[in-house]
Amino acid sequence: MNQIYLRPLELKDADVSYKWRNDPDVWTYTKFVLKNQITPDVERQWLSNKINLANEKRFAICLKDSNTYIGNIQLINIDEESAEFHLFIGDKAYWGKGIGYQASVMVLKYAFYNLHLKSIFLEVHADNAAAYSIYRKVGFETISKESEFLKMVINPSMLQELS
Repeated sequence: MNQIYLRPLELKDADVSYKWRNDPDVWTYTKFVLKNQITPDVERQWLSNKINLANEKRFAICLKDSNTYIGNIQLINIDEESAEFHLFIGDKAYWGKGIGYQASVMVLKYAFYNLHLKSIFLEVHADNAAAYSIYRKVGFETISKESEFLKMVINPSMLQELS
């Protein structure tokens, strides 16, 4: 049973997410490099530039029982057929609890059944075992490796067995 729901990101989310952007543990396996401290104002400005872009769908991952915002999941660079997938659980208290899997299933169903996309791709660091496990479990397949990153893809037929 899903313990989460997704909602569109809102400007007020910057009051929480700026803390995650300053936590090096959250970004260990990503291409994100923190150059300067992220303040709530910097995060709010970044978010205001992103949340209404036509080719991006950015969602907050929230707990059903408390409405607590714990992470982000998004589809970016959306075109008529494909999009790029990103996921992170910013609140480390919820790492390893199956939430990334639940959120991934929800957003992939949305991508394929509502947006009618034909494929979704992502890049994951080869050493990020937790993320790789989630992506394999939902049906992503590795198509190439570039440096330390694996490129993975999924299409609607791979979702048939997901509930």
